[in-house]
Amino acid sequence: MSGRFITFEGIDGAGKSTQIAAAVAWIAAKGLQVVQTREPGGTPLAEKLRELALHDAMHLETEALVMFAARREHLAVKIEPALAAGQWVVSDRFSDATYAYQVGGRGLPAAKFETLEAWVHPKRQPDLTFLFDLAPEIAAARVAANRSESDRFEREQADFFGRVRNAYLERARQCASRFHVLDATRSPEAIYDEMLKVLAERFFT
Repeated sequence: MSGRFITFEGIDGAGKSTQIAAAVAWIAAKGLQVVQTREPGGTPLAEKLRELALHDAMHLETEALVMFAARREHLAVKIEPALAAGQWVVSDRFSDATYAYQVGGRGLPAAKFETLEAWVHPKRQPDLTFLFDLAPEIAAARVAANRSESDRFEREQADFFGRVRNAYLERARQCASRFHVLDATRSPEAIYDEMLKVLAERFFT
């Protein structure tokens, strides 16, 4: 079986991390090689760019460029080689996050996002994207209960996360064939069961 590229999206606090680990374990149990990674980050250089993006104040367009610079490195060094070798790649975020946070949350013109996306990965989109959908106030409460320190995105106000959520849902409508929206208010067990059902139906039937 050839490699597959699966991404997990959603605002912080939606519960992605637990399900990503579970998905990786499930795929590996199928006897497949699987690479778990994240954005921004995933390579030594991209992780340095992640630190800048999450903690240093910068102009909106600079922020978008940093995200795509990290993504270009991530693709070149990790994602594309793994897929070419027949491995599966499971990533916590990809370009949909930039659309949600920079276009939806910050107000970057969609045309500029589309230009960067077409330049950085013109022929590469995930084979499947799970979107963990959750109201911002619930997500914020979860983050506050589990983290002692926050980055500059997590410190944004509720209306910012409302715009991010709406942009994610808009993106899911635009790219409906690869998105599967999960109701992240449900129990981890219920989400897990639905996620594995989708994976099995999409790739193993």
